[in-house]
Amino acid sequence: MSIPQTGGGPIESHDDLTAYLASGCKPRDQWRIGTEHEKFGYAEDTHAPLPYDGPRSIHAMLAGLRDRFGWSPVEENGHLIGLEKDGANVSLEPGGQLELSGAPLETIHQTCDEVNDHLSEVQAVADTIGARFIGLGAAPEWTHEDMPLMPKGRYKLMDDYMGRVGTMGRVMMRRTCTVQVNIDFGSEADMVKKLRVAMALQSVATALFANSPFFEGRPNGHKSWRARVWRDLDPDRTGIPAFVFEDGFGFERWTDYALDTPMYFVYRDGTYIDALGQSFRDFMRGELPALPGEKPTMADWADHLTTLFPEARIKKYMEMRGADGGPWRRLCALPAFWVGLLYDDASLDAAWELAKGWDQETRLALRVAASVDGLQAEAGGVRMHDLARELVAISEAGLKARARPGAGGLVPDETHFLNALKESVETGKAPADELLDDYHGPWAGDLSRIYAERSY
Repeated sequence: MSIPQTGGGPIESHDDLTAYLASGCKPRDQWRIGTEHEKFGYAEDTHAPLPYDGPRSIHAMLAGLRDRFGWSPVEENGHLIGLEKDGANVSLEPGGQLELSGAPLETIHQTCDEVNDHLSEVQAVADTIGARFIGLGAAPEWTHEDMPLMPKGRYKLMDDYMGRVGTMGRVMMRRTCTVQVNIDFGSEADMVKKLRVAMALQSVATALFANSPFFEGRPNGHKSWRARVWRDLDPDRTGIPAFVFEDGFGFERWTDYALDTPMYFVYRDGTYIDALGQSFRDFMRGELPALPGEKPTMADWADHLTTLFPEARIKKYMEMRGADGGPWRRLCALPAFWVGLLYDDASLDAAWELAKGWDQETRLALRVAASVDGLQAEAGGVRMHDLARELVAISEAGLKARARPGAGGLVPDETHFLNALKESVETGKAPADELLDDYHGPWAGDLSRIYAERSY
């Protein structure tokens, strides 16, 4: 989840809101890659999720990273809730999931080095307190009551609201993890094309990275239970908005979408003020019930944009939101997949060619099928395995065309980061399939084996 936004003066008009989004446009040589990933922490001996406080806890993890590796603390009401260093931050998801939000970097080589350094630091601190971390899309055994709610004001408000909309909001907050990548755009037209590709093909990322076939101790009938959770969370702010594919879509239409989405909060002087269900349009008029007479700043708008949760979303950049958290080596595969598709013009055109003829019914059906069947999904005459094979090949071509070397020039490009996905395409198996094979095979239904065999 995002941290509070800062900076920006008062909003003078509706046009300022659209201009904020448009200000994210950058020339190609300034396009960057930001990788985010979440993971579950647990006690190594008992497999219980880590509480916030105590000698073996989330607080102990944050304090250890701060003290041993030079991270600066982020606090809220006296609670250590995050860390910052070199343009990156470590933050807490509502159930204590530890998240790295990486710095904007030029190459997959750099973002993967950042991931590797972070996980090595996490391992070092976890070893000292008897904790471990595991990359999965959903908690395999833990119940809602097992998961503590982290001491962040935003989460207290969201927890209440999620109990009143949809049926899966609190599950999402406490018991799911994702890996995401943030992508830049060069113009409004470039944003539109990239967002349409991202929305239409996010189901392929869901299938390739499906890694949550267990929930509350047993198989759940889905390859990505995390994706299933997001399908029944809050219809006002999730899913695949059809208007993205309509003529005339651009920053203005996204602004209207955000304005029509009910608010969660307003952040003032370290406190989250309850604005649940209230209207940013009213806020613009100085008529917000939570802050009567007060008008929003641009930081309020930036905060509000972080409360929209479609399969891909735009702020001053674009976020890909469709993948389960997963094994260490796949954390670098996700940015490689999307950078290969979106940062090369020929690959972007090829990806759009595959999806441009689909109607909204097909896009939604693929989203559902991907969560249930992963790479074995079929919908609207589209076979997911075949589609994934084509897209991985297109992404590989895009990464070759980028030709960004690594390892001091010894590695000519970024294509090797796709190796895990190429294996999935060859075998037809995503991580969820491998987990189910182990569960029904050598584990003999003993799900506790997942901790020793899949943890970082």
